Amino acid sequence: MLGFLFNQRECKELDYVLRKELDEMLFDLKDTRIDQDVKTAIESRYKVIFRMYARLASPKELSKYARGRTDRAK
Repeated sequence: MLGFLFNQRECKELDYVLRKELDEMLFDLKDTRIDQDVKTAIESRYKVIFRMYARLASPKELSKYARGRTDRAK
């Protein structure tokens, strides 16, 4: 377990970076040209990044990136 202290500007930057990463992974998961094995790896990484983002984001912002069971079954 690691702990970090961020100032307000650093928190905003981390929020931005995590949102952009989540956007990219969602885009890749919808891409039909990407192999299923690669999508499985992206899904695993998505879960980690999503949990990190959940520590910073409001529930309203977090809901934009929450994936339902139907999204994962594809």
